[in-house]
Amino acid sequence: MKFAAIFFGALICAITFAGCSSTEQPSTATATTQHQHSATHEAAGAVAASASPKLEIPAHFKDAASIPKPLPPTLSPDQFTGDQVKKAYRVAQEIPETLAQLPCFCYCDRGFGHKSLHSCYEDDHSAGCSTCLDEALMAFHLQREQGLSVPQIQAQIIAKFGN
Repeated sequence: MKFAAIFFGALICAITFAGCSSTEQPSTATATTQHQHSATHEAAGAVAASASPKLEIPAHFKDAASIPKPLPPTLSPDQFTGDQVKKAYRVAQEIPETLAQLPCFCYCDRGFGHKSLHSCYEDDHSAGCSTCLDEALMAFHLQREQGLSVPQIQAQIIAKFGN
């Protein structure tokens, strides 16, 4: 677990513009790997570079302080059919600030003007989008069941969906 936290922290370092603070994540930017001098950063950079030399990160809020208060409400899970869809909309109600800090790799920020994964649950977009559903359910699992922080969740979402 400690190795995973170090690895994903280093991965975030490798793909952020602003240096090596794991809480600094570009909002809407094209992230490129940076050459680092430590072995940990070189390893994370090599993984990021082999996965995608230039990765466009969709819109999301950089940290909890940048999230507008109050966040717009998400739709009620009761409006939908299907267990997975209902569960994902329930997740959006339970961890809204986490979802606001996550990019949505269906790139709905381009077509729908969404600001983050949270935006997908403010309307019915997620009900028909497997990427939105999978990201929210994964984020919930990582936060509630594995106890990961938002930067760690960001790193895993980017690693899985950013390819």
